[in-house]
Amino acid sequence: MKFTTYLWERWKTILLLAFAVMTTEIFLLTYQVNGFVHIYVALAVPAAFLLGVFLEYHAKKVFYDDVQGKLEQLEEKYLIVEMLGAAAFTEERQLMEILAETGKSMAEQVNAHKHIQQEYKDYIELWIHEIKLPIATAKMIIENNRNAVSESIGEELNRIEDYTEQALYYARSSYANKDYRITKCHLPDMVNEAVKRNKQTLINQHIRIVIENVDAFVYADAKWCHFILNQILANSIKYRKETDSEICFFAEQGKESVVLHIRDNGIGIKASEVPKVFEKGFTGTNGRIGKKSTGIGLYLCKKLCDKLGLGIELDSEENVGTEVRLLFPKNSYFGEGH
Repeated sequence: MKFTTYLWERWKTILLLAFAVMTTEIFLLTYQVNGFVHIYVALAVPAAFLLGVFLEYHAKKVFYDDVQGKLEQLEEKYLIVEMLGAAAFTEERQLMEILAETGKSMAEQVNAHKHIQQEYKDYIELWIHEIKLPIATAKMIIENNRNAVSESIGEELNRIEDYTEQALYYARSSYANKDYRITKCHLPDMVNEAVKRNKQTLINQHIRIVIENVDAFVYADAKWCHFILNQILANSIKYRKETDSEICFFAEQGKESVVLHIRDNGIGIKASEVPKVFEKGFTGTNGRIGKKSTGIGLYLCKKLCDKLGLGIELDSEENVGTEVRLLFPKNSYFGEGH
């Protein structure tokens, strides 16, 4: 803020001062005082006023420049009160009290919303765990009464199970860093687990699975990786070709990571849509045409990979196929039993 602006904002005070000086001059005329006194009053009083205003302006400018500078350095702007020193004047003290009260109110509101969110998340997790029991029971009934109809119902149950699991991992994704255990995992075991889970659908859809050169150990959380692999495999199944469908798994040893490739020969993705596939809610052209995509699967995969320190990349060509790559760091800097 410029001094001229600061001074202009006090125009009412300046008018009152001018009125006071004029009144004093008129009063002095009645006593026929020396002309020097008239000049002194006309100059000294306004000069003293301007000096006082300037000193006040300087003190406030120093304070607000300090506030602005510290505010720009902070990522959490609401902590600005903690960064300020003791108040030097009344207005500064009042401002700091207002900021402190505002921050306290905001913290109370945030905690209240966190509590509501936590209750909702706990309910979702409880509901998902409860719904797993009737799903498992229904699967057992199907297993003991196998026919074309029951197998078809079984496929739909698998989809329901996938969606409930997706909801569970979505609820947990915001605190995944508190809910994982990095260990040395056998990559073929994780790949086979994902294939086994989708076995019936793969058979019914006549999709060929090729697993080559995946015999490697990686540092990861097996539970979260099972979910990520299942989401990727489910996408390859959903966007398969009608005939001669194939999904291939193979691994490569890089300098800093083990790269797991999941490649299919499905319908692929438009080039303009590939950069958006990890965005929340993005379904793309394929997802909007008869596939009933939620746009959550790949978004969750990316979010969980970021939390776990894994890399995930996707390339695709329309009518040719899609390849997803999972990059597992070779070092175990997370530590056993994190």
